[in-house]
Amino acid sequence: MVSPLVEQSHGWFRNWFRKVWDVRGGGLYAVGFAVTFIYLEVLDLADDVLGIGALLDGQVVNFVVDFFVDSLMNTIAAFMWPVNIVQWAPPWGAVALGVAFWLFPIYVKPYIEEWLFDRDEAEEVAKPETSAEP
Repeated sequence: MVSPLVEQSHGWFRNWFRKVWDVRGGGLYAVGFAVTFIYLEVLDLADDVLGIGALLDGQVVNFVVDFFVDSLMNTIAAFMWPVNIVQWAPPWGAVALGVAFWLFPIYVKPYIEEWLFDRDEAEEVAKPETSAEP
C-alpha cells in the first residue's frame, strides 16, 4: 500500500523522475542518479544563494554560466554515484552496493513503479516478458 502523500505527488518532479527512470534502466541506478543529482543541485543552489551578491555587482552573465556549468558537472557526478558508494568505506561500500542492487528490485522497485505508472501500466512493467511460442 502506498502512502497518500506518494499517491498525490504528481507534477513536474514525477514526470522528470519517470524520464530518468526510463532512460537509466528503471532500477537502483536510476534512483541513485536522481538522488545524487538532486543532492548536488541543492548544494550548488545553496552556494548560489550565498553568492547572490555577484548579481548586484553586475556579474549576471558569469552567474548564469557558472550555474549551467555546475549543473553539467553535477550530471556527470550523478552518473558516477556507484563509485562514490564503493569508495565510501572499502570494502563495505562495495558490499552495501551489491546488497542494495540485490534487494532493491524485491522491496523498493514495485512501490516506485506503482507511483510512476498507472496501476495497469505498473502491472505490465512488473511482469517479465514472455515469448509466444507456437
